[in-house]
Amino acid sequence: MTASTLLERFLFPHQAVSAQALRRAVAGRTVLITGASFGIGEQLARQIGSAGGRLLLVARTASRLEALAEEITAAGGTASVYPCDLNDLAAVAALAERLPAFQPDIVISNAGKSIRRPMMDSLDRFHDITRTNNINFLSPARLILAALPGMVERGGQIVSVSAANVLLPPAPYWAAYQASKTGFDQWLRSAAPELRARGVAVTSIYLPLVRTRMIAPTRFYDGVPAMQPDQAAMRIAASLITRRRAWAPWWLSPVHVLAPALRTPWDAWTDRQQRRALR
Repeated sequence: MTASTLLERFLFPHQAVSAQALRRAVAGRTVLITGASFGIGEQLARQIGSAGGRLLLVARTASRLEALAEEITAAGGTASVYPCDLNDLAAVAALAERLPAFQPDIVISNAGKSIRRPMMDSLDRFHDITRTNNINFLSPARLILAALPGMVERGGQIVSVSAANVLLPPAPYWAAYQASKTGFDQWLRSAAPELRARGVAVTSIYLPLVRTRMIAPTRFYDGVPAMQPDQAAMRIAASLITRRRAWAPWWLSPVHVLAPALRTPWDAWTDRQQRRALR
């Protein structure tokens, strides 16, 4: 076993989820998952499908969704596909209009767009900001608003698949991504007390780095410890059982508590690194 594997086991310990408990939580309930065609969403759809949840699968790639739905159906589950590009606000609006008729009980906002790009390389790329905000904030908010009335009636749940860095000091090159993820996190957390008072559970999942196709273009991550997609899906599935308000890696809480005290040295270090890069 390599040192990297041991470190990953330490940082991301395995958590088993009771199949019976998951079945009690989702059987007969309609579960919408965005970003369902690959990675975490794909793994999560299989878990919920096998537990008896009625799946509404949303993503851009229709062929992947159809293949996944066929697999789930062949195994005895129920899945419907709704291809939609969350960067296309008109397409999202059309899906939102149809959503009340589908009666989702649980909405899992899993789709995401990551961009790592220096600011000076972004001067003619304002679409980096609009794209990340459309996918990470505006479109999920639109779908949740459309689903909310029925979720209030049925005691539903909203699950936001967020990122650990939302709770950490911002880092260079990630301005568009971190702003969009933080924006949605703040929007949902601000609404959460209102929704909980009406019987809708709100859960924020602050995932660490996950070894998915989204991080593949960033070569820096090749040697960085990361959670596997099935592990991340298991954490999300567990939140459907507990309906807890938040989950984060065990090591994030102390780092988050220390973050205000570390801001000045962190800013000084990142400033030095950027000046060094310009030499």
